[in-house]
Amino acid sequence: MGFIRGTDRMQTTLFPESIEDFVSEENPVRVIDAYVESLDLGDLGVARHIPNDMGRPSYEPKCLLKLWIYGYMNRIRTTRRLEVEASRNIEVMWLLERLVPDHNTLWRFRNENTKALKAVFRDFVRLCHSLGLYGAEVIAIDGSKFKAVNSRARTSTRKSLKSS
Repeated sequence: MGFIRGTDRMQTTLFPESIEDFVSEENPVRVIDAYVESLDLGDLGVARHIPNDMGRPSYEPKCLLKLWIYGYMNRIRTTRRLEVEASRNIEVMWLLERLVPDHNTLWRFRNENTKALKAVFRDFVRLCHSLGLYGAEVIAIDGSKFKAVNSRARTSTRKSLKSS
């Protein structure tokens, strides 16, 4: 018997033809996709929401916005980590339709659209809260500060506390 073993890495496999098969109907990325597609980016003040006539085509702002929302939902805050997720995470591949924007593009988008991103995140959190997707737990942060000086002479162990 032994252990459970994986398949040989050299074994040829046939993945499903569609990446759609990897993302379930209940997956949160579907909510992100539907939400962003319903937005009017011009009303939000998103820069460059109209395609250029000349030069290299840019990424659609909705695509970049989807990635930023996904990142914030999953505690991925840096542009370099978002770039990595876009190339290896099946959910992000589905969400971005297999586009992989580089970290400079993501940084530029965030810097050009700071106010719009804040408004979108605020609205998205309200939407999720109204749909009951958040548990409304209370989180408290204690801001107390204590002097942290502890040398070996001042350290107490269980043994030393029992003997004193």
